[in-house]
Amino acid sequence: MRSSLTIIGALAILLASCARIPTDQDANDAVSMLRDYDSWAWAVGIALIWADLVLPVPQTAVIADLGIIYGTVFGGLLGSVALITSGILGYALMRTSARRFVDRLVGRRFRSKTESLFDRSGAWAIVLSRSLPYSVPEAIVFLAGFAGMPMGKFIMALTVGSVPTAFAFAAIGAGWADQPILVLMVSYVLPMLLLPIVLYLMRPRAS
Repeated sequence: MRSSLTIIGALAILLASCARIPTDQDANDAVSMLRDYDSWAWAVGIALIWADLVLPVPQTAVIADLGIIYGTVFGGLLGSVALITSGILGYALMRTSARRFVDRLVGRRFRSKTESLFDRSGAWAIVLSRSLPYSVPEAIVFLAGFAGMPMGKFIMALTVGSVPTAFAFAAIGAGWADQPILVLMVSYVLPMLLLPIVLYLMRPRAS
């Protein structure tokens, strides 16, 4: 049990460490890039969050940018759709033959420990990881699919974690639309501060 938690925690920290301090140019470029697509900016934003399944995309920064462009309500709705569908795609991938490949790669013992971990703390892991930086949320949904977490329970936890995250960061973007560097800084730093809470709630508990 502890080894599974350690692996998940190490993976999350490793991916979080990929983050760097954004600059004012980064902030302006991020917003400008989406605005360059004009009426398709919403689709590009969703595609970027989907890309986080395989690439280290700062999804909270993308949602904040959607908030700058579309406002809190529509930006939050777009972010919610993107986070939920991205999570479902990651989960579904691990319910295909890819699961057998990973199973052979990591071994039956790891799968057993992962199943036990997600049976006990999987919902918390999904809910609280949706705002974490880069590919940490996707690592968690992959593990949920690999562990065979019940789909209904997974989607409920995914929705509960994704919707507040999307609206919170869209609101940050909309509220500070004239200060994109501040929006980007908050969208990078705030999720990292939540990482210890996720690991604490996923810790093994005495029976």
